[in-house]
Amino acid sequence: MNHILDAITAQDSTREDFANLPIPESYRAVTVHKDEADMFAGLPSNEKDPRKSLHIEDVPVPELGPGEALVAVMASSVNYNSVWTSIFEPVSTFSFLERYGKLSPLAKRHDLPYHIIGSDLAGVVLRTGPGVNSWHPGDEVVAHCLSVELESSDGHNDTMLDPEQRIWGFETNFGGLAEIALVKSNQLMPKPDHLSWEEAAAPGLVNSTAYRQLVSRNGAGMKQGDNVLIWGASGGLGSYATQFALAGGANPICVVSSEDKAEICRRMGAEAIIDRKAEGYKFWKDEQTQDPREWKRFGKRIRELTGGEDIDIVFEHPGRETFGASVYVTRKGGTITTCASTSGYMHQYDNRYLWMSLKRIIGSHFANYREAWEANRLIAKGKIHPTLSKTYSLEDTGQAAYDVHRNLHQGKVGVLALAPEEGMGVRDHEKRAEHLDAINRFRNV
Repeated sequence: MNHILDAITAQDSTREDFANLPIPESYRAVTVHKDEADMFAGLPSNEKDPRKSLHIEDVPVPELGPGEALVAVMASSVNYNSVWTSIFEPVSTFSFLERYGKLSPLAKRHDLPYHIIGSDLAGVVLRTGPGVNSWHPGDEVVAHCLSVELESSDGHNDTMLDPEQRIWGFETNFGGLAEIALVKSNQLMPKPDHLSWEEAAAPGLVNSTAYRQLVSRNGAGMKQGDNVLIWGASGGLGSYATQFALAGGANPICVVSSEDKAEICRRMGAEAIIDRKAEGYKFWKDEQTQDPREWKRFGKRIRELTGGEDIDIVFEHPGRETFGASVYVTRKGGTITTCASTSGYMHQYDNRYLWMSLKRIIGSHFANYREAWEANRLIAKGKIHPTLSKTYSLEDTGQAAYDVHRNLHQGKVGVLALAPEEGMGVRDHEKRAEHLDAINRFRNV
């Protein structure tokens, strides 16, 4: 892999140089193993340790198919789907690979006894397959994680509705936590030139997800003046939702779980902050029974921060623990958008507060190519900034996933792949200097 790294770091490498680089037979990747899918059987989620299930190993370079690209990965990041993969919850991802493998002879490549994980990358195109015209060897790129086939009409209004829609590196193989990744060419986007490799890799999945869920007409369609309740406002998803709310003229009400996380929200420009741990909110009396009195206390606190107004949009992703409160505090005619269930996916809420007050629940899952492109464009323009707090080596991905699983992190956790150190890959130093404090605000807590 050294010859690839040398070409990337050289100042004068051309497209022809990259096109002529020999592709190695194998590369290092972060994997889980199919024969270990039951290794955590019987353990509660919080006792399942990604450091035990994630492996670093040499794997063969996959065959390149039509409409695809091989990318040299300089950096990646850990998302919650990497945690789910590593602890084999809610199901083993090998079931996704088996199902995908039945689709076509080309898809069969993905059905392997190991799963190369990761749904973010920043790197350089090495090879493109037949039918790829917009991207070339040597292009510096980031990748979004939507994988689609688009053979059904269902996906041609919104590609997220394609019946064969999958999340790359989670429901497909050959993901971004590796030295080389295999992607479809319509996953590629230009790398923001003022960011380092690890900074550019960090926004991908969460930035696009937050954009669709909050800004897009497919999500909440946020407008100026909206009161937006953001759970986990300093986390991987919430930190981008907070930025979108502020940039779009909305009023974020940021819910966090510590003073350190509250301080991060203040650094982003938020003023209305609820530390739910310090204020002692307990929305469940026990495992089966929610406490409406706590919903009401929470709603009262929100109105204190908004000048007496209720919530227009709830940015939901914790799921079971918070969903009943989210439905309750939303104003009449308001919207709850949900994209995940990190505290449990069996949601319970009092439907009287939904149907009688004409509220809406919108399911939102990642983003289509256009939404991902727009979200990346805002990063490139310096309107939205990475929320990278810490970067690990590829060998330490297990620890990175452990930190995310235990909520020991702020913002996003990055992983260096081919990049030997942090800070490489910046092309526009003048633009970087203009936004340096915002780029580093999650690092400096």
